[in-house]
Amino acid sequence: MADERSPHRIAKLLARAGVASRREVERMIAEGRVAKDGVVIDTPATVLASLDGVTVDDQPVAAAEPTRLFLFHKPTGVLTAERDPAGRATIYDRLPKDLPRLVPVGRLDLNTEGLLLLTTDGELKRQLELPATGVERSYRARAYGQISQAQLEELIHGIEIEGIRYGAIDANLERRTGANVWIEMTLREGKNREVRRVLEHLGLRVSRLIRTRYGPFVLGDLPVGDIGEVRVADLIAFRQTLKAAARQRPPVADVAVPGSRRAPASRVSTTARPTAGGSRAAGGVRSGAQLRSAPPPRPGGASQPSRAAAGASAKAPGNAPLSPRPAAKPAARAAEERPLTPQRPARIKRQPGWAKPKPKPGARPRGRK
Repeated sequence: MADERSPHRIAKLLARAGVASRREVERMIAEGRVAKDGVVIDTPATVLASLDGVTVDDQPVAAAEPTRLFLFHKPTGVLTAERDPAGRATIYDRLPKDLPRLVPVGRLDLNTEGLLLLTTDGELKRQLELPATGVERSYRARAYGQISQAQLEELIHGIEIEGIRYGAIDANLERRTGANVWIEMTLREGKNREVRRVLEHLGLRVSRLIRTRYGPFVLGDLPVGDIGEVRVADLIAFRQTLKAAARQRPPVADVAVPGSRRAPASRVSTTARPTAGGSRAAGGVRSGAQLRSAPPPRPGGASQPSRAAAGASAKAPGNAPLSPRPAAKPAARAAEERPLTPQRPARIKRQPGWAKPKPKPGARPRGRK
């Protein structure tokens, strides 16, 4: 990890300390609420090595603590906001009161449920939200209407709706239940109401939307309204993968091979750790809850991947991209997998008592001219 004492912009330092997001810090600076040794700071471009002597609203800012990341199972009917002028419930009304100051990574709509990441580090929040970082988000949507897999596969090329361009979306039709369909969608941008707008553009009406994954962190069996904390070792490993991916990411977008599914992103094993004083009734962590590193079982039973896709995925070392043409099989293995139907019709067995028919009088023997 980077040296905490290295010079950084004050907005970044305050965001890392959990004061507010970078944008909110810049607003505070513009309002003259941030000072250094009693002198008001008038620009967010101020570079400092530490927060020593920095005050916000005349209150000293504590040094940044180690970054913490939490996984919260957001229920429906709850806003992803600190407060609501209309008096509606927010996620902070459901969180335990003894947690540190947490900021949400991205947002989930009022009627969207599922995985919501919360962190003490504004810099990590920004890193996870930026489209340039390319962190995948997976959703499961239940929608009313008719749609085909071929239509969904067209989304891999992106789509433009009312002048807004949405990037590549990996969408798969899971199953049909009467007039409803379940669709799994994986995207990297996470624009405002992206999933709902794309599906509505395709003629569907979304009745339920669940976020099941954000990067390597999955919802698993975390109960609704509960919260779990990611282990420090897993968080450090994840941040290292983000830095490595940023250095190795090609400048052009990935090209999807028609008829193949992209290999899943690498996942970091996470374990929910009970927070002090947390209880299930108060929205705390269920003791010993395990956040699995694999996607949760789909309710009602989802369609299984094809044998060809499963075989190619199993043979690809390290989840390598699937090849558009399968590798040649050894002759022996090809012979084993050859259909068991005979190459030519089997010879008819003669039944007991069968005799060769006698030729008719005057008939020319067969085989002679």
